[in-house]
Amino acid sequence: MSGVNGDLTAGSADSAAYRPRRSVLYMPAANERALEKARGIPADALILDLEDAVAPDAKDAARERAGAKVADGAYGGREVTIRVNALDTRWHADDLRAAAQAGPDAVVVPKVGSARDVHAVEKGLEAAGAPDHTRIWAMVETPVAMLRIEEIARSSQRLAVFVMGTNDLANELHAEHVPGRAPLLTGLGLCLLAARAAGIAILDGVFNNIRDLDGFEAECVQGRQLGFDGKTLIHPGQVEPCNRVFAPTEAQVEESRTILAAWEEALASGRGVATVNGRMIENLHVRNAQRVLAVSDAVTALERGTAPPAPR
Repeated sequence: MSGVNGDLTAGSADSAAYRPRRSVLYMPAANERALEKARGIPADALILDLEDAVAPDAKDAARERAGAKVADGAYGGREVTIRVNALDTRWHADDLRAAAQAGPDAVVVPKVGSARDVHAVEKGLEAAGAPDHTRIWAMVETPVAMLRIEEIARSSQRLAVFVMGTNDLANELHAEHVPGRAPLLTGLGLCLLAARAAGIAILDGVFNNIRDLDGFEAECVQGRQLGFDGKTLIHPGQVEPCNRVFAPTEAQVEESRTILAAWEEALASGRGVATVNGRMIENLHVRNAQRVLAVSDAVTALERGTAPPAPR
């Protein structure tokens, strides 16, 4: 079972403006072998990690290695991002400066808790000469972020994606990790509402047990049903089921084509309504069908290696 929910990023139904983010894989930037292996992993996007996956004495080398990987364009048409250390750490300023100069598709920022945090990152990127195409992905993973999520969502034109930090959120809530994630649903829902209202994308958090593929797939399905655009991952073995769950099914694509054809026929004959399989078709169904086809086209283009480059 698979499918898609939610609007296209920035509310667009244009596949040229949509970037698939079904699977977004964290890769430790300190590990050269892992970074090389990532060339052949079919994740939609990569996060070259300078934070949790890197020991303090390896931060400098990881920073240089991440910048070099971005510069060599080895990952094709996929989005490549760099996760810097949090704003209150001693590595943040150097990370942000190096990332700005490397010019990845985005900088992923942990522990964003306010619009002021986003403004500080934006100012740092611009001061270091970051190109316009380098966006901000804000990790929202604390109770205070949940309570300020609308102001964060509307804080900057560079802000393109929310990344849910579900491990940290559960820890701060003193919540248990349970199937169905009931303790986290309030925070997840608030962030989804804010992302859709502001027209930005939103990614579900990681699943920790890499051996529990059934549990992982169930959480992917839940995330898709809630409306997430995709999911962040910690292991290459999670990529295939994640891509499958967050992509439109053949049945959804065919139904969407049928809806659009019926709608166009109705308009051509001067009718303002159409029916498909006995169901009345309205504008919202047409928009959803356009979205499904745009996602499908963008996924196909990425998988064939023909996806257009990101806006520069």
